[in-house]
Amino acid sequence: MSSTNPSSETSTIVDPPQPPHAPHSPRDLLEEEIERDERLIEKYGADDPEDPPSKTEPTPVEEEKVDPNLVSWDGADDPTNPQNWSYAYKMFVTISCAFLTVNVTFASSMPSSATLKIQAHFHTQAEVSYLVTSLFLIGYIFGPIFWGPGSELLGRRPIFFCTLSTYTLFILGQALAHNIETLLVTRFLSGFFGCAPLILSGGVIADIWDAAGRGMASSLFGASVFLGPALGPVVGGFIVQSKASWRWVFWVMFIFAGVCSMLVVVLLPETYAPVILKKKAIARRKAENNPELYAEIERQGWSFHELLHRTVFRPFIMLLLEPILLFVTIYLSIVYGVIYALFEAFPVIFIGKHGLTENQCGMIFLGVGIGTTLGAIINNVMMKKYNRLIKTWHGFPPPETRLFGAMIGGFLLVVGIFWLGWSGEYSAVPWYVPAISTVAVGTAVSLIFISFLTYLVDVYLMYAASAFAANTFVRSMVGAAFPLFTVQMFENMGINWAATLIGLIGLVLAPLPFLFYRYGARIRMNSKFAPCIDLKIAKMLEAEKAKADGAEKV
Repeated sequence: MSSTNPSSETSTIVDPPQPPHAPHSPRDLLEEEIERDERLIEKYGADDPEDPPSKTEPTPVEEEKVDPNLVSWDGADDPTNPQNWSYAYKMFVTISCAFLTVNVTFASSMPSSATLKIQAHFHTQAEVSYLVTSLFLIGYIFGPIFWGPGSELLGRRPIFFCTLSTYTLFILGQALAHNIETLLVTRFLSGFFGCAPLILSGGVIADIWDAAGRGMASSLFGASVFLGPALGPVVGGFIVQSKASWRWVFWVMFIFAGVCSMLVVVLLPETYAPVILKKKAIARRKAENNPELYAEIERQGWSFHELLHRTVFRPFIMLLLEPILLFVTIYLSIVYGVIYALFEAFPVIFIGKHGLTENQCGMIFLGVGIGTTLGAIINNVMMKKYNRLIKTWHGFPPPETRLFGAMIGGFLLVVGIFWLGWSGEYSAVPWYVPAISTVAVGTAVSLIFISFLTYLVDVYLMYAASAFAANTFVRSMVGAAFPLFTVQMFENMGINWAATLIGLIGLVLAPLPFLFYRYGARIRMNSKFAPCIDLKIAKMLEAEKAKADGAEKV
């Protein structure tokens, strides 16, 4: 982009012609950098295949030559572009992804209600039966390595269908298992394939929503992540308390998973723009008999080395080098572990101390579900302030404006955990007092997760997929580990002191969103992977304000 030099000292009425390559003003250079970043986001979404260049002072960006053979959208209003779908259809797709997420997270927690019956049936030790939950979550660790890149090569829809169909078949294996080894192996494999909605739904939201709609969609998705684990023990508790076999826990999961697989086949569309354009390029090559036509994705590198770098090396390089990603991952991992620890702690609290039955104990998880839904609603209300900033900031408000939910949720989580532990320890305290605390815990967890996950998206933009991969890996490891020692911790330390330990860890981490709100921009300036588009826009806005103030003085 060239511009006229405002300091030209000609005294003629008509300015002389400018040279072909007029000097670039600082504003021009900033605009070019912003436009370049926007093109990268449009082209690659949250997964740029190339690592970012080192940050330097703005320099002229070489103008990209338009290749007539490159297949792209037919104008800004192309109806095949998922960003241009109707609001109602976008909501349908988002709700469908949330439904799929509820399904796989429901399956993660539902068998926890049948732990004692599984232990008795297979004559195993308690620690072995806890693996029924933990191995499912360990499957979450390894699945993202395959399903994220697979969706970028083949599309979201084929990966959804293949993974959910296979996940459903492995649940069938759990229902029919004749030994504990079969049950544990199929649990791991169902987690490995079932994690796809958790990985891909965030990509779908980025595919179809702009910044204004993304907060609401992320709130809906965030609520679904924890609604499933909350509902699982409720349904499982009633099955276990009835005369039905413990295997019906897995039969119900199998039926639910089968319905979701059919939903994908019949209703869920492809949303990943590069794959849609690839199909368009293939159709045009055939229709126009022009083999030179191509889509951008067909020229990208998909070698084993490049895939390994994007899916394994880059996420962990970011985790080591990016303070924001590192501390957010630590915080979310602890919170995630707390949720899955509750599956094992609730029987200790409500059955052991307060004398509830198994299905009554399962009902306690409804408090967590109500809380996560309430947290999503609160977060969506707070996102209205963010949406008002979008126009001023040219579509890229400061990411730190996403942190208000985590500011509230961090301290609410500490209150909820202390409330649960100290009221749950004493049988003289009515059962409903610690039960109500689960609403506070669920609300806090939802606020923290939604706030920080949207923050990571806005911080890393075209590198958000790698940030999410690292976060998911560590978070799933911690979530898998917590159930293995929760019962022993609550029984040996006492419910009150075990909860105090968790609450104190939460208290140490609670100031984190405040620190990022204060120092986040400074940290991002020194980050290799944070594009910092908002900081570039801030410089433009400051220059415009200075120019306007100067004009007023004149």
